Amino acid sequence: MSVDSTSESRPTPPLASSIGSARAVAEVEPGGLAALVRDPSARAPRSPFQLAMLRLRRAKLAIAGMVVIALLALGAIFADYIAPYGADEQDLFNITQPATREHWLGTDELGRDELSRLLYGGRISLLVGVSAALLSTAVGLLVGAIAGYYGGWIDQLLMRFVDLMLAFPAIFLLLIVFSMRGSSVLMVVLFLGFFGWMWLARIIRGEFLSLKAREFVEAAHSIGVPGRRIIVRHLLPNVVAPIIVTTTLNTAYYMLAEATLSFLGFGVPPGTPTWGNMLTSARSNYVTHPLLAIAPGLTLTIAVLAINFVGDGLRDAFDPRGGR
Repeated sequence: MSVDSTSESRPTPPLASSIGSARAVAEVEPGGLAALVRDPSARAPRSPFQLAMLRLRRAKLAIAGMVVIALLALGAIFADYIAPYGADEQDLFNITQPATREHWLGTDELGRDELSRLLYGGRISLLVGVSAALLSTAVGLLVGAIAGYYGGWIDQLLMRFVDLMLAFPAIFLLLIVFSMRGSSVLMVVLFLGFFGWMWLARIIRGEFLSLKAREFVEAAHSIGVPGRRIIVRHLLPNVVAPIIVTTTLNTAYYMLAEATLSFLGFGVPPGTPTWGNMLTSARSNYVTHPLLAIAPGLTLTIAVLAINFVGDGLRDAFDPRGGR
């Protein structure tokens, strides 16, 4: 039986040889071409922020707090459409009446609907809490960032100023100013914001002192990046977590502070619907009509608890090592 010798000695084409050897390398060697081809089913690595949001979604109390805050905020924003009566609308035939079909939470000593004032009061209470928290965050962030980044005598000067502010009897200044010029929503926000930034400044200063010794900051210095750009582009993104957590928790604290000042007569002017003013108005009738005090007090308690739950959830999400 004869065999065609020309078919046995026929050379393999160069292209086929290279494809075959590449396929062999990809199949045999783990680090071959197969390792260079991205698996379409592989998931891209998550960023630290995405991991924090994933942990936050698992915090049931934080999610419940967000829902409660959203409902309270929507009720306050759309009070003009939801409230059955106006904030100052009076029913002189039903003064200090218990809960009825027309007035679900009763009326106060001036015949004003308690439920309507509760909805309108959420506007001022939430506005004061959020505005004062944002103001204190801005001041604390500015002072802490400058002290932590530049250090030296600037750090010493700013930290001694922080110590002075912490030791200053702010409540006496508040009493003097409000007794001389009267109170207003703006005055309450400014007072709470400018006397509540010191702890955040210390936190930001400590974070900046730690971060400015890292390699990426030294590399930015070595190539001549301006200090302001380093603070804004490289350092601030690394302290977002404590800023968010502190601002959230401060919102609840300032809402309680506003209610306390209003109850003492040094907060939002009387007559303005806030939860603190409603508690003040209910002092003369809380024995005979306890619902006038229970409704705003319970609403304020629920709001503060919800915000604290969200703050705790954010803290555990951004810093899982400190979580329970």
